[in-house]
Amino acid sequence: MKYIEGFMDYTMDRDTAVTLGKFDGLHRGHQELVRRICAKKAQGLESAAVTIWPNPKAPALLTKGEKKALLKRLGVQWWIDCPFLPQISHMEPEEFVREILTKRLRAKYIAVGSDFRFGYQRRGDCALLLQMQAECGYELEVVPKECYGEREISSSYVKEALERGDMELVNNLLGYPYTVQGEVLHGRRIGRTLGMPTTNIIPSVGKLLPPNGVYASRTVIQPQAYGTEAAEEEPETLCGITNIGYKPTVGEYFRGVETYLFDYEGDLYGRMIEVQLHAYERPEQKFPDMESLKAQMQRDIEFGKEYFSERFPIIHG
Repeated sequence: MKYIEGFMDYTMDRDTAVTLGKFDGLHRGHQELVRRICAKKAQGLESAAVTIWPNPKAPALLTKGEKKALLKRLGVQWWIDCPFLPQISHMEPEEFVREILTKRLRAKYIAVGSDFRFGYQRRGDCALLLQMQAECGYELEVVPKECYGEREISSSYVKEALERGDMELVNNLLGYPYTVQGEVLHGRRIGRTLGMPTTNIIPSVGKLLPPNGVYASRTVIQPQAYGTEAAEEEPETLCGITNIGYKPTVGEYFRGVETYLFDYEGDLYGRMIEVQLHAYERPEQKFPDMESLKAQMQRDIEFGKEYFSERFPIIHG
């Protein structure tokens, strides 16, 4: 997948199928838009996902790297990521269609959701895109909203569920497990002294997290660094439990993600991992001593093993 930041200084050299939006979370509704543009490859069009961010520093469901990886996995050929700069925010909707969609992106097919708005003061909508269809030579498809039960799926809906720690609902709305990525760092090795060695990562700045507490999780361990023989290996996925928070019993000054992997004793320091959060067990809490913490961790492990035994026949591997 090719990546472009902004489109004011770039013009595509081929015709495209385009979808546009913030795509925070790339939930099931967003994925349907992506499927529509990728399907146009059969007609000789290259798929282009355009993301326009009012505030790129605002907390988000996906980091930039996570969004890039997911768009690539979905089959998108071009990702155009555009900050909401004045030359875009002050552009009249008709000018946006002619200058950006038609001239620069060479859009021959456009797929958007029914609530899509664009242009100065968000005055552009699906009706305007439909009205300009013949003039600008593209085909417009307004894609109905995906629903979960009777409610439309949206990034706001996902965030509501995430704030409650309802990871099963979050994952149903997204269509994939909610993930926190990072490099395994050296911790204080307290888990190891308890006979329960853990991995520690620090989430990216701006990554939205569920409430502090303990979660049943699956961890994807990426192969060793590129260029080594191990880089050809497939990622390994292991079940475990994850604590999000400050570890009040021992006291940390940063909010971290600490994971115990069932029956795993390897050294993961320096490796990149993806922690998938599947189910909330309990809030983070402070224990009077290390023995109390160890006893609770044993109960957490039993919760995690029971949870995954009903969903994955193999706990380790």
